[in-house]
Amino acid sequence: MALSLRAQRAELLASNLANADTPGYKAKDIDFDAVLKREQQGESAVTPTVTNPAHIGGAAPGGITATDVKYRIPNQPSLDGNTVDPHLEKAAFAENAVRYETTLTLLDQRIRGLMTALRGE
Repeated sequence: MALSLRAQRAELLASNLANADTPGYKAKDIDFDAVLKREQQGESAVTPTVTNPAHIGGAAPGGITATDVKYRIPNQPSLDGNTVDPHLEKAAFAENAVRYETTLTLLDQRIRGLMTALRGE
């Protein structure tokens, strides 16, 4: 669950960086802790039902919904309306990447422990 949320947050942050020079683009992020807490408690957000292939799909279970995405308040607004601060986005992306790697390491250790227990070593 945490790994999936970290990957989705990385996509948001990468999108912010890719649109750093796009006039009027608003930087987006999520409150990772709040979304993870909601998912752990089993409180899934209401997602729309897709009844027609032309409908825009809702979030998959365990995913970030439109209500989870928040616009970032800029420290220094730009004249073209873009709210992306490249330095802030790079720092957030790097922090998220480190936490993603940490989550992978913890999962790897847990799986290795289970495999060792199954083998009876």
